[in-house]
Amino acid sequence: MPARWHAYGGWIAFAAGLPLPLAFAPFGLHLLAPLLVAVLVWLWDDVTPRVAARRGWLFGFAAFLTGTHWLYVSLHVFGKAPLSLALPLMALLMAFMACYYALLGYGIARFSPRGPSRWLLAVPAGWALAEWLRGWFLSGFPWLSLGYSATDSPLAGWMPLGGVFAASLGVALAAGALRTLVEPVPRWRFAAVGVLALVFGGGWLAQQQSWTRPAGDELQVAVVQGAVPQDRKWLPEELVPTMRLYRELTRRHVEGTDLVIWPEAAIPALRSSIMDYLADLNLDMQREGSALVLGTIEYDRDTREYHNGVTALGDSPGTYHKRHLVPFGEYFPVPGFVREWLRLRNLPYSDYTPGDDDQRPLEAGGAKIAPSICYEDVFGNEQRSMLPEATLLVNVSNDAWFGESIAPHQHMQIARVRAIEAGRYLVRATNTGISAIIAPDGRIEATVPQFETRALQAPVRQYTGSTPYVVAGDWGVVLLAAAMAGVAVRRRRSESR
Repeated sequence: MPARWHAYGGWIAFAAGLPLPLAFAPFGLHLLAPLLVAVLVWLWDDVTPRVAARRGWLFGFAAFLTGTHWLYVSLHVFGKAPLSLALPLMALLMAFMACYYALLGYGIARFSPRGPSRWLLAVPAGWALAEWLRGWFLSGFPWLSLGYSATDSPLAGWMPLGGVFAASLGVALAAGALRTLVEPVPRWRFAAVGVLALVFGGGWLAQQQSWTRPAGDELQVAVVQGAVPQDRKWLPEELVPTMRLYRELTRRHVEGTDLVIWPEAAIPALRSSIMDYLADLNLDMQREGSALVLGTIEYDRDTREYHNGVTALGDSPGTYHKRHLVPFGEYFPVPGFVREWLRLRNLPYSDYTPGDDDQRPLEAGGAKIAPSICYEDVFGNEQRSMLPEATLLVNVSNDAWFGESIAPHQHMQIARVRAIEAGRYLVRATNTGISAIIAPDGRIEATVPQFETRALQAPVRQYTGSTPYVVAGDWGVVLLAAAMAGVAVRRRRSESR
């Protein structure tokens, strides 16, 4: 990096992070991701570990500032949290997420050699490991992982092999190659071109491979999107109209349909308070030879526990309880005096209880379903517990919390990656959108636009078999990245002798 630019390095890092969300949905400028990361890699050249950490933090904070600004909508606009609580929570989350990039910058400057070994080994390896850590540490928040930007690029071919972090490794490798290309050393440029060919060409070749196979006849599926506005959904006077709306939409489309899917908490009431309604729905399904899968809120009087669940009605009734809860949304990791303050401010303060980790797929409509509820589909490694037994993925969600922001589009892109990783259809039902049928290669075959009240009917196929990712999970990428990092560290030690 030229000496005259060092004084502006922090500002450049911040400016490079701000447009990173443009690489993700709904914008889809996926080539921006390696380009902007390459700028950060350039900023990490010839600086102390402390400076590299500061620049990494500024890049990360800027990216989360523009990429997750929708937290304001969910916390303040719909969650009714006062600005005095919402803004500090947002700032703390963004600042904490930026620390992963700070640690990465520090480690790169402190332990890796200069030159191609840094750009083509240490940076990609460190980036993949940092995202993997961010995906589970302290409950995890893998939003804006680089791999999600690759759903419509050849790099998506790496997802069935190693999941989203394999695609992240590919994006970071491309960034390192772009940084290497600007060097005047011919052999380094040749190596960079080879890496780009390997990353994109290998991904394209992997896309031509089918890891799973269709099984059984086509299923006719109906997805019901009620589009009840979030600011009215929980009003007492809306309960009966909402129940009528969903039942009427279902009756219009249940004939000839094997499986009907409603969104998360489609009916805003405890399951125990609408048992007669559910019993009538169950009879409707049995008469039509169909099944209904819907999000429900449950309360166990014996254990005094609340669950966010999915219930299957029809010939094979069953229930799934959400396993991965949202911090400060479904549980509150705060002391008792804070809970009392939340209660006094008329804010949510009760915890849901997570479901058991060993739950099996639901059987409905002739399919074995791996359900996920809203935020759960952000964690690809967790859906593996129901695979390869499950033949169909179903996600029920309520993205109405994010209004007209970019969050529902980002969430849809994440769901597409889950379908690619598993090699199975994913049926997505949301309260206000975006509901969709997603093919095993991540293509959106049918969708309901946001905020439209409609039922979507479409055929899907069940799939069996396992992708390499279903077998090994994230460990393949973690071990590869660790090996790459080890080589880079050894090169740094050999240079210092």
